[in-house]
Amino acid sequence: MEDLLRSLYQERASNEDTLGVLLIEKHKPVSPLTDNFDCVLFVIVKNSKEKPWTIKHYEFADKIAALHIVTEFQLNEWLLLGTNRRAADWVINGKVLFNRNEYITNLRERLNEFPVHERTKKICIEYGKLLRRFFEGKELFSTEQYLDAFNNILHALHHLARLAVIEHGYYPEVTVWNQVKLIEPQVYKLYEELITGNESIEKRIELILLASEFSIASKTKLGASHLLSVLKTREEWTFSELMDHEDIAEYAIDLTVLLEHLIEKGIVHVIRRETKGKNLYHRHYTVNF
Repeated sequence: MEDLLRSLYQERASNEDTLGVLLIEKHKPVSPLTDNFDCVLFVIVKNSKEKPWTIKHYEFADKIAALHIVTEFQLNEWLLLGTNRRAADWVINGKVLFNRNEYITNLRERLNEFPVHERTKKICIEYGKLLRRFFEGKELFSTEQYLDAFNNILHALHHLARLAVIEHGYYPEVTVWNQVKLIEPQVYKLYEELITGNESIEKRIELILLASEFSIASKTKLGASHLLSVLKTREEWTFSELMDHEDIAEYAIDLTVLLEHLIEKGIVHVIRRETKGKNLYHRHYTVNF
């Protein structure tokens, strides 16, 4: 198969913008990892004259192949936000066909070492998503919307699992529950009880909500450490100033829920600043130094 694809990837490899080429092959009858294509060529480029992510489909003999061309910036965004988990799997487990200046090797080492500054931001991203899903699930449970509550709590547990994996210094893979089972079995137990418990769905959600609330509270300072480090760089912030901060952009969508949670826990404080309107105040945020 590699020989048949050689002309395709060699054309890409000859381009000075190409940083690396990986081959991912289908090894099972059903393969979500490759969208059931027989193989995927994953090409990472420095820049692209087209879109940040381009996909092309090919046929050869009785096989089908997909060519994914992605910019380095787009790939790094996926790896940080976890919005395309297959990309991480492809980088970690794909067969290296082209490796300009050891780019793929260095990228794999980076994922393996998981530098602290990347880890701290990724933890904050996952914690924000965890809080949002948990509170949405809790609200739905209170209005007896049990199936929707179940869905949100299940997603919250996934974010809790990914947070646990990152906390231990590992990059969360597609098979995150296999990682969690070894790393933090108590989180795996919550997932198992929600999915396979013998109680009614209402009772299972109620039990998981109680247990998860404790886990969420115990991980508050860890989960919000990146945001807190930004807050500590100034005496006080407006919300719009925080939204505009380049280091917060990746989790700006969950910034409100993060701040309100930190206020509730007494970690962040609100300062009221007068406006021109009577009895109307601006909200500024500060953290104990």
